[in-house]
Amino acid sequence: MKNIVIKVGGLNINARLNGSATAGKIWDTLPIKSFTSLWGEEIYFQIPVKAKLEEGFAQETVKLGDIAFWPEGSCFCLFFGSTPISKPGEIRPASKVNVVGEIEGDLKILKSVKEDETVVMSAIET
Repeated sequence: MKNIVIKVGGLNINARLNGSATAGKIWDTLPIKSFTSLWGEEIYFQIPVKAKLEEGFAQETVKLGDIAFWPEGSCFCLFFGSTPISKPGEIRPASKVNVVGEIEGDLKILKSVKEDETVVMSAIET
């Protein structure tokens, strides 16, 4: 697993990337600067990565704390609760995403992130 930090709105959000090919493409593109969008309890932002849905990692629903890549919009997504189309007991992205890792730490802090904030995602060198 490769460690990243996502800096937004005065927060430093630590996360781990998994071994998927999509996560590898994201890692190779770091650092990335973008601007946040919100959709329910999902933060997403465009990144300069192209990837198709990846077998074994593409999912219609995700877990609390998952991070993912949304191929349709070339966006990186952080899931910390339900989205407008979630059914009870699930977290549902707008369409299938490639799960690329997970957030470490308290997800509640993500509720303070606002629309159109600058976000910088970087590698944590170990």
